[in-house]
Amino acid sequence: MQYAKLGNPDLNVSRICMGCMGFGDAKCGQRSWTVDEGHSREIIKQGLSLGINFFDTAIGYQSGTSEQYLGRTLRDHAKREEVVVATKFLPRTQEDIEKGITGQRHIERMIDKSLANLGMDHVDLYIYHMWDHQTPLYDIMEGLDHVVKAGKARYIGISNCFAWQLVKANALAEKEGFVKFISVQGHYNLIFREEEREMAGLCAEEDIAMTPYSALAGGRLSKLPGETSKRLEEDSYAKSKYDATAEQDGVIISRVAELAKQKGVSMTEISLAWLLTKVTSPVVGATKLHHVEGAAKAVGLALSDAELAYLEEPYVPHALVGVMAQNTAAAAKEKHVWSTGDQKI
Repeated sequence: MQYAKLGNPDLNVSRICMGCMGFGDAKCGQRSWTVDEGHSREIIKQGLSLGINFFDTAIGYQSGTSEQYLGRTLRDHAKREEVVVATKFLPRTQEDIEKGITGQRHIERMIDKSLANLGMDHVDLYIYHMWDHQTPLYDIMEGLDHVVKAGKARYIGISNCFAWQLVKANALAEKEGFVKFISVQGHYNLIFREEEREMAGLCAEEDIAMTPYSALAGGRLSKLPGETSKRLEEDSYAKSKYDATAEQDGVIISRVAELAKQKGVSMTEISLAWLLTKVTSPVVGATKLHHVEGAAKAVGLALSDAELAYLEEPYVPHALVGVMAQNTAAAAKEKHVWSTGDQKI
């Protein structure tokens, strides 16, 4: 395993981050393909044995049971100071807003619940899961600053945002003396490269770490055309992100398969080796032991400039999908509210 600094700070992370969205009680969420605690423990232990020290979860994954599985396993099989744990919080609900729960109070409640789930007194990275258009940015940044100053998180990151939103947030933090975001977790892989338009350049300029999710496009970049799996069949959210562009993406996936055959490696290794030339530590989900093994092997695979170009050449621009499409619509609505002089919540 190789390691890298997560942006500027004193966080030394494995080049592969284990994504824990696939862990948790399926009855507690909308993902039927998640694995139980016993299987989760085996996968996490395998990751530790391969040198993975960076783990990403969220309070929204299976109602916090992903956090619980991860926390219990790390407590039994790792030293706390030797692992880097990240978790994420969701925006306020409409019910929270109607009850008058402030952004700061919401963040405090979320981190306390996550720490209880994890059985830890702090996380290393606390991530703003998606932009909250109904809560003033000042409240978010002040709330996160309180979390760090209280010792409940060492650093903060952000997910599912545009470059302009990250710039705006860190500029406010600098102005007010709040902690700044050191990492961004966006949607980025070989068949979805829209982060290269603005975010990648910003992160390189500001030394902000990129730790993208969907590194294998929900398994599409690790399987031969026509191959399937339980997740590919049942993950409706991933289908909404990728099905519309399956034909154009299939050209790239075929090239991944071709290179993998030539080199005698897995498609996972090829896809992640490409991504590792672009980012600090991709978040790679795992629901089977061989998923972890393939991800770890990718760290040692070097692709030539010609091979990288061959993989990249067929790419065509993609429309924003999923959370980022929702972010676009919400931002447009927010702009309209301000421009018409209506009171913003």
